[in-house]
Amino acid sequence: MQLAHVSITPEARAAVRTQLGTLFTDPPTLDADADVTPVLPRTGGVPGMWVTAPGAKPEAGVTIYVHGGGFSHSNPAMEQIMAHRLSQATGRPAFAADYRLAPAHPYPAAVDDVVAVHRSLLAQDVPAGRILLAGESAGGTLLLSALLVLAAAGDSLPAGAVAVSPITDFTDSSPSIRTNKGLDLIDPAIMGSIGEQYLAGARPDQAPQSPLYGDLRGLPPLLIVAGGDEVLLDDSRRFAEAASAAGVDTALDVYDGMPHAFHAVVLSPDDAHLPTATTFLRRVADWTARLPVT
Repeated sequence: MQLAHVSITPEARAAVRTQLGTLFTDPPTLDADADVTPVLPRTGGVPGMWVTAPGAKPEAGVTIYVHGGGFSHSNPAMEQIMAHRLSQATGRPAFAADYRLAPAHPYPAAVDDVVAVHRSLLAQDVPAGRILLAGESAGGTLLLSALLVLAAAGDSLPAGAVAVSPITDFTDSSPSIRTNKGLDLIDPAIMGSIGEQYLAGARPDQAPQSPLYGDLRGLPPLLIVAGGDEVLLDDSRRFAEAASAAGVDTALDVYDGMPHAFHAVVLSPDDAHLPTATTFLRRVADWTARLPVT
């Protein structure tokens, strides 16, 4: 496992937390240069939004973006901006999947939707080696679960996946859930109810719903990103260690002093002034560029 601790200055830490606090009170808007023209006619019956950044090329492939929101919430306007940022970083169009939400549609509905989008791209002749999965929080969980479903079914797997702050173990066994209480921006007390609503009776100690318990052999390269202060830090760490032990090319980036899903500061139009935001996007860009192209 390639472990990297990303040093964040106290000033940058404060700026990130301030910016995260303004995202909902002063919501950002999509950049004027974003192209929202659909790139492909079908997405497996799953609704969503296409966004292509200037310079991104459809022939490079597709980035499937899987949003967070505790498996039960979505914010289409912000998700479109995140898809644009990911299109910029990965150099290809991004599709923000509007997967089904709990409690109306508990597990495995959302996982099935991510799988359906991937299979739809394959059916439209997008090479698996040019598909990326990226998502945060619940979305990070869903894309890891989808990889396990695809692998078990013998499907062609994407070139790689970027999971930011995922839940990988719904048994709440990670020590950081307790040790980072009060440091993160989210209260660990909500984790149990989120899991119960999403799982709706499915076992928390089994895969693919809890990716940590899956057969991780043969998965594509993974970039796992977590904040050093988040309650789910050990969910990322434990999964990265297990994936690496299974022979998966795994990188774990821990951003010191950062809270859960800190990367959301890239949504701000002022992200150029936030070193943490530009560091994250540059890292995704560099990691993507090193993936084998097939």
